Amino acid sequence: MGEPTVLVADDEIGLRESVERTLRREGFRVLQAEDGQAALDALRQSGVDLLLADLRMPGLDGLELLRAAKLLTPEVEVIVLSGHGTVEEAVQAMKEGAYDFLTKPLERAHLVRAVRQALEHRALVLENRSLQRRLDELVGAGEIIGESAAIRQVLALVKQVAPSASTVLIQGESGTGKELVARALHEGSPRGGRPFIRVNCAALPETLLESELFGYERGAFTGAAARKEGRFELADGGTLLLDEVGDLSAVTQAKLLRVLQEGEFERLGATKTLRVDVRIVVATNRDLALLVKEGRFREDLYYRLNVITIEVPPLRERAEDIPLLAQHFLCVHAAKNHRTIDGFTEAALARLRAYPWPGNVRELEHAVERAVVLARGSLIDLADLPPAVSQAEPVARVVAIPLGMPLDEVEQRLIEETLALTKGNKELAAKLLGIASRTIYRKLKE
Repeated sequence: MGEPTVLVADDEIGLRESVERTLRREGFRVLQAEDGQAALDALRQSGVDLLLADLRMPGLDGLELLRAAKLLTPEVEVIVLSGHGTVEEAVQAMKEGAYDFLTKPLERAHLVRAVRQALEHRALVLENRSLQRRLDELVGAGEIIGESAAIRQVLALVKQVAPSASTVLIQGESGTGKELVARALHEGSPRGGRPFIRVNCAALPETLLESELFGYERGAFTGAAARKEGRFELADGGTLLLDEVGDLSAVTQAKLLRVLQEGEFERLGATKTLRVDVRIVVATNRDLALLVKEGRFREDLYYRLNVITIEVPPLRERAEDIPLLAQHFLCVHAAKNHRTIDGFTEAALARLRAYPWPGNVRELEHAVERAVVLARGSLIDLADLPPAVSQAEPVARVVAIPLGMPLDEVEQRLIEETLALTKGNKELAAKLLGIASRTIYRKLKE
């Protein structure tokens, strides 16, 4: 990128030239316009980043120019200048979209500071818009959001496994998005148009869980006033997700094993055997193999469930996805709360990337929701984040490499993680990795 371009629109030639000299010394490219119409012509022809517009000009005045500039080039920032500004004029200019309002005579340090802040704000808005475009592309392809190597591996496995009828075990910490993976498996399968039914095995007591899974007949127990179909029947032809399957009791484990082996069961209080065609997907944040060793989970059921395993990585192992996820949650909760927020400041985004997120994606969503409600400006800043996040000590970034990952994939993942850390700066990433920058360009091209 070249130096930022500032357009100075003022009918006083002395002020235009003074501002140009000041800003050129600071490294900016400066254009001049003697009135509002000339400024509008310059906006049409040149890539202007910032407009300094005098409030009083012949023909097209500052406010009219501000409105036209925002319609013509919405991304340009505008600072309004006035020799005798009033509070009412300043408020009106800010309502029309001006970034700042300065009164003449202009103090050099104040002018430079305002210009730099306006250009920094513009850069952040453009970065957040770019993030939103990437997010729109990802959401258009499905609900699992991310571009990291870790999440791409999950998506590739989902795509490969979805068309099959095999039972799938989804493992991962709480809040990582296991249900989204299960839904992606369902929607990518031939059963996609049929029901997707979810049961949280940890949220229901044993007796109630059995009746929810298998249904019951009238009079099967006190309060059973009418027959009720269970989740297996409701999911017939579709997919049944058993969430937190590690919490199933021994009795329910035995009944589930029978359904998996024979595809049949009875409602509580019934003698008639029912058959269903259901694909079983199970999810857990617990180590089922360890539960088997401890005698708390049936070994035969474990092997029936563990046909294909998908490991959902924790958020700390795919930190480069945090900006995309944060932008997604910002859009969702800004709409819910009727707020207009453009994105995140660099400080806030850096802290979101650095925080370890023990509660994973769910914790990130709650943090962004809180920030949306409390934000005082058009960008979420560090002070808007929860204290646990904003005041956390930075932690060292680590990259988890599964045993057995091919070396070329290990190399690719390290490069991607380092680029995420350096915000895309390939030269700095090369220095951190101890390789030539041309090596990074070549690897990315490959």
